[in-house]
Amino acid sequence: MKQSLPLITLKNVGIKYKRRRKKPFWALQNIDLDIYKGETLGIIGHNGAGKSTLLKVIANLITPDEGKCIRNTKMRAGILALKAGFVPPLSGRSNITLSGLFLGVSKEYIDSKTQDIITLSGIEEFIDNPVNSYSAGMTARLGFAIAYHCAPDILLLDEVLGVGDAQFKKQSKKLILELINSNKTVILVSHSEETVKELCTRVVRLNKGHTAASEI
Repeated sequence: MKQSLPLITLKNVGIKYKRRRKKPFWALQNIDLDIYKGETLGIIGHNGAGKSTLLKVIANLITPDEGKCIRNTKMRAGILALKAGFVPPLSGRSNITLSGLFLGVSKEYIDSKTQDIITLSGIEEFIDNPVNSYSAGMTARLGFAIAYHCAPDILLLDEVLGVGDAQFKKQSKKLILELINSNKTVILVSHSEETVKELCTRVVRLNKGHTAASEI
């Protein structure tokens, strides 16, 4: 759903990481991208293509070394990645609070949604156990439940729909569709072109830090 003014514009964005005794590694180079309110944007590419780095730029977690990121909105952008904001020795309940704060919502709001998050995650029996005792599937369900109930205005999903059992995958896709239909702006990183084509209105393909294509 394009508008005359994008929420976020990336112009010639480049991100480099320093390496000891080696030349800097450019994770992103020459990235031009507009993000519009209400769209569902897919980002795909092989491992190391720069997908997660691009999400961090959009979320304002890192500043470009080249180019600029122009923000025409005060909307919150938050990343959901597996274990994002989780402190492994702490309980699932404590990590609900920490992850909600990481996504930019108030503690009062998190407290009001905690039981809904626990119910959606389906791990009530283990919610007061340390997160480092959880399986990958349990962690994924808890992370997704937090993101769904604490979803920022611009929700950035980093490879969270391809994990968990078949029931979880089906449920998470259904809930993402609810967010999409509510006019949320959703940016989805995935290795699955099938998932991107099913859920997204537009796709950016990354190859070694460069934009390879920009349409489905």
